[in-house]
Amino acid sequence: MSSNARKRLSPEESRDAALEAARALLLEAGPQAVTLKAVAARIGRTHANLLHHFGSAAGLQKALAASIAGTVTAEIGAAVLRARSGDQDPREVVDLTFDAFGKGGAGALASWMILNGNEDALDPILEAIHRLVDEISADAIDAQLLREETLQLTLMALGDALLGGPMARAVDLPRERAREMAVTQLRKSVANGG
Repeated sequence: MSSNARKRLSPEESRDAALEAARALLLEAGPQAVTLKAVAARIGRTHANLLHHFGSAAGLQKALAASIAGTVTAEIGAAVLRARSGDQDPREVVDLTFDAFGKGGAGALASWMILNGNEDALDPILEAIHRLVDEISADAIDAQLLREETLQLTLMALGDALLGGPMARAVDLPRERAREMAVTQLRKSVANGG
């Protein structure tokens, strides 16, 4: 029996440990590996314990999506503010977005949830993006343009996470080309005061 199984955790600590394990499983083996049984085994808890916290595997995936979205949008929001102040190149915003959907697993998780009929589990991601856009558009010169840029960047990053490699090969372009295109577009927008 692991030391985790013997240690009494608060409900919040237990939930956080489960989300950490779920994230690790997502990155190691993909969204199909994020099950209550696998997460429970990883943290030395019971399936019933996770049912108590999340209600179902779909609830766990929704909580994981919310956790990822909260972390990523906070990082992107800070990067946007740095880029606006001239401290940072917009490349950071593009890299954070593409990495969140690609390396961070958000694209695979979102697709998995949609394919399994769990579309409402995307609500935390969409709500986090909405909150971020509201925050950063409050002092934007052109709030509508910012919303359009967010839509474009998010869809490019999601598409790249799902089909970027095969699509780049199909059109005989370097793997990083979609990311470079997004950077170019964002730099143009910043230069034009967007």
